[in-house]
Amino acid sequence: MRDGLGDMARAMLSNASPDPGPNAHNRHKESPAMPSLNLQILVAACLGVLIGWLTGTLPAESGLREGVLYASNLLGGIFVGLLKMVLVPLVFTSIAVGVANLQAHHQVHRVWLTTLVYFTATTCLAMVVALVAANIFEPGAGLSLDLFADAMASFEARQLTMPEFFQHFFANLFQNPFAAFADGSILAIVVFALFIGIALVAGGERYRNILVLLQELLELLLRIIGWIMRLAPLGILALLVRLVAEQDVALLGAVGGFIVLIFATTLFHGIVVLPGILFLATGRSPLWFWRGAREALITAFATSSSSATLAVSMRCAEENLQVRRGIAGFVLPLGATMNMDGTALYEAAAALFVANLVGIELSFAQQMVVFFTAMIASTGAPGIPSAGMVTMVMVLQAVGLPAEAVAILLPIDRLLDTVRTAVNVQGDITGSLVVQKFADGDPRD
Repeated sequence: MRDGLGDMARAMLSNASPDPGPNAHNRHKESPAMPSLNLQILVAACLGVLIGWLTGTLPAESGLREGVLYASNLLGGIFVGLLKMVLVPLVFTSIAVGVANLQAHHQVHRVWLTTLVYFTATTCLAMVVALVAANIFEPGAGLSLDLFADAMASFEARQLTMPEFFQHFFANLFQNPFAAFADGSILAIVVFALFIGIALVAGGERYRNILVLLQELLELLLRIIGWIMRLAPLGILALLVRLVAEQDVALLGAVGGFIVLIFATTLFHGIVVLPGILFLATGRSPLWFWRGAREALITAFATSSSSATLAVSMRCAEENLQVRRGIAGFVLPLGATMNMDGTALYEAAAALFVANLVGIELSFAQQMVVFFTAMIASTGAPGIPSAGMVTMVMVLQAVGLPAEAVAILLPIDRLLDTVRTAVNVQGDITGSLVVQKFADGDPRD
């Protein structure tokens, strides 16, 4: 159906477009290729820091300074507003479609149940590592960024007892979906999306049209996000201009500390936690695993894409690690979209980092909200970098933190993405071995 709609759309566009003329092909060949989005964001971030520093040297009463700050505030606000605009529909459709698509995997009940238990357990462990490390080392503590002062004006920090926390948490889970959509209550939207996805699975062919509609809506939202991402370099430049103009160099040290923390915790999860699970479940050594999965891990590190690495991961699992084709064909594709240990770890730690930057101490209850939201964000997001940024906004807003913090996180995201993607892929391949052991006998079959 989607192919037919795509052909129809292309035909309409072709008919609606003016005749390009005989030299159109030559003009197309001569047009220079645009640099990649990552390069554009890097250049924009450097320019933003430079312009922000120059603006900060101007006198406070300077008209030029006020004009630059006004323009950067306006452009940055538009960019953040666009991200917020697509957040709610993206979260709803991606989770509902993701759950509903489980019906496409006609696998033994024990296989998929073991797979989901493994995915949930490793993601939880990754976030525990992140939250413990972030609470111990407190990256960004001691800074108070004026950029976020307005966004945090309505923030209310309140300590809850454990009974109050559970009452508040479950009350926020189950709400009128229309009110949740209007208020941006992320957890309530996620729960409603889960119910819709489960109902679509239970209804099967009866609700196929609804599933197709949601899939088309998700594709439509991803197209819109693609448009928004064309503005990402300009938006990041504008946000960084204001950030650097109004802050001191202490921020750079805080960001450096956060980068070290993410690298350390991600490597700890990949070198200690996942190999420990593999050894306890299958008796296999980490060295045996790394030799067999080395090509997939290197590919993941280089491409920063679990989806792009999937073919290599399946070949390593089947040929080098002797995972059955049926198990690998189920666990690895599902893991490429649902099992994101490194991403969950990063988003949980980033939320506490931003809280420290704005001078807010998140309570245990608020950190539990971060825990659950990061888990859902890491499993429900489509496998594209722009959607990952939207889900980072989701985690921040779940506890009232400013979405503008993406100005700090996005320029360093590509660097951090290399290691966390490698750990994501490592978790998927490890999962295929663990699932085979518990659901299909000996992993060396």
